[in-house]
Amino acid sequence: MTAMKDEPETKLVALDLDGTLLDSDKRLSPRNRAALERAAAGGVWIVPTTGRFFGGMPAEIRELPFVRYAVTINGASVFDRAENRTVSSSAIPLRVALDVFEALSRFDVAAECYMDDWGWNSEETAAKAAEYAPDAHYAEMIRGLRTHVPDLAAHLRATGHDVQKILAFAKDPSLYGAVVSAVQKAAPGVLATASNPRLFEFNAAGAHKGAALARLAEHLGFGIENVMAFGDGLNDLTMVRDAGIGVAMANAAPEVLAAARETTLSNDEDGVAVAMERHGLCLPRRAGAGAR
Repeated sequence: MTAMKDEPETKLVALDLDGTLLDSDKRLSPRNRAALERAAAGGVWIVPTTGRFFGGMPAEIRELPFVRYAVTINGASVFDRAENRTVSSSAIPLRVALDVFEALSRFDVAAECYMDDWGWNSEETAAKAAEYAPDAHYAEMIRGLRTHVPDLAAHLRATGHDVQKILAFAKDPSLYGAVVSAVQKAAPGVLATASNPRLFEFNAAGAHKGAALARLAEHLGFGIENVMAFGDGLNDLTMVRDAGIGVAMANAAPEVLAAARETTLSNDEDGVAVAMERHGLCLPRRAGAGAR
């Protein structure tokens, strides 16, 4: 695919979903979809890069015919849909996860986790989803994309499995600093971030989108400099910072805007398509190229 002067060829486009590729109604716009289709037809890998687990991604994204790989759970997992296997993974050890939950219990938050590529929470958390979730979309995720157990910590101890990500929904976003401080004191090395001001997220050290994309790029035979990454939230910061072309949405957090090489229009204005078109990634199909 043609690169702009003095920049590496873009071989992979990494896309955060909520607040980036999807509009505020969680839909993929026709213009954004067309841009992705044309880039894929030109030989570019299209990779959803999200805080969700693979099964929690919208069906219209999971079923895009040109999507083979997905970076999920903030980089804790890289999934190969064609071979139905995980390419790389990084989890929080069970004993560390239990320390995180103990620290979270001292705050007014609703805590849950991802384990074995699925969501888990307590029946109490599920019952108060509407009260703690930032909006109806998140409330539905808490209720519908989770298995509810009487006692989450007891369930984790019984399974003995490591945890891919821990989430804490807060009514008060100003709790973030205190919560992160308490968690990192209890579990040094755990990586804290946020995809929404009221959703605090904790991953294993080194499990972030930037690192996962670097591993995937190496797996595919090129470097992070050949990646264009789009994002808006704090959990997108590392990939926007590390990619050859890091693009912040107009609606991005200030830290992401500051780290990005360039900005584009908002997620409600087809900002992804606008930037891809600007970089020549949506040109007509070239001879011998095909969707991945």
